[in-house]
Amino acid sequence: MFTLKKQGKYGRLGTLRTPHGEIPTPVFMPVATAGAMKGITLGDLESLGADMLLCNTYHLHLSPGEKVVEAVGGLHAFTGWKKPILTDSGGFQVFSLQGIRTITKEGVHFKDHRSGALHFLGPKEAMRIQHALGADIIMCLDECPPSTAARGNQITAVDRTLHWAKECKKEHEKLLKKPKKPRSPKIIGSSSVSSASLVSSPLLFGIVQGGLEPDLRKKCAEELIAIGFDGYALGGLAVGETPEEMYDVLKLICPLLPATAPRYLMGVGDLGQMKEAIRLGIDFFDCVAPMREARHGNVWLSDGTKLRIRRSEYIRDSSPIDPKSPTPIGRTHMRSYLHHLLQIGERYGETIACLQNMAVTLETIRSIRKKIAGR
Repeated sequence: MFTLKKQGKYGRLGTLRTPHGEIPTPVFMPVATAGAMKGITLGDLESLGADMLLCNTYHLHLSPGEKVVEAVGGLHAFTGWKKPILTDSGGFQVFSLQGIRTITKEGVHFKDHRSGALHFLGPKEAMRIQHALGADIIMCLDECPPSTAARGNQITAVDRTLHWAKECKKEHEKLLKKPKKPRSPKIIGSSSVSSASLVSSPLLFGIVQGGLEPDLRKKCAEELIAIGFDGYALGGLAVGETPEEMYDVLKLICPLLPATAPRYLMGVGDLGQMKEAIRLGIDFFDCVAPMREARHGNVWLSDGTKLRIRRSEYIRDSSPIDPKSPTPIGRTHMRSYLHHLLQIGERYGETIACLQNMAVTLETIRSIRKKIAGR
């Protein structure tokens, strides 16, 4: 499933086979929370060269519901996206619902943040929902406290995460044995994909927790490896600790993880942090930062700098947004025009900024792949 092609001083180069095509790694996953992204289309993402998407299990479970999605053939048919999709377990969103959820050994009881309806999410439910959604990569349910949480909280979270991981693996294997419902065609763009290059079932990733406690991180990683998963994620980072503290966790854990399995650093999208994490052995990333910063007027440039485009200094700046932008829209429009659109709340301004930031993010990852390959 995962082929490690090269490993060197700049990181690892590989490919992961999934039901909807091969994923080149390192890879960045744009976050299409409910199957879409604010300001840009999935067609835009494809034109920018996105290799896969991340969709949010919690939000899709609440609306439209996994049964609706399953009935039409899964997320690929539902959204029209033909490349691979990863779904998170929904646990992070549930755990962030302070005051309206209760965590037990069995799972999490919580209220719909909109309607107030009661729900329960446990390991079995997380697997059933994600299988119904038809994702290519699915995630174990884990408990995700902030990295800076007290050691006692981290101990409890690691114990629950490991218990739930075992239950997720059992339920996943049980679901794999059930007769499969027809899914969307295995097509990338307009070309059919050879069945030899694909796998037929979703891949299951375990999640390493433990905060900034080295012994807990090590324990969690080693016990997840003993259970056995298709890939391993590191959760609970980029939520309060310094970049150096995060890198220390990666330096400890990456060497422990199997070289033949992909490694996923959850929730990290800062360009500099991704470069360093790749150097330390990470293969997968996701983050809402490119889009969120774009909507707030922070525009990322191809030279690694940023523009706070709402500042008055750009009112009369007729230079291109980014003369070397990976997307034509960034080379075409003036900085003064983008400043104007965002100042008056014109949605097209958000679209331009979002396309620019996402294009720079994806191009950065492609350039790192080329650097690892020696091109």
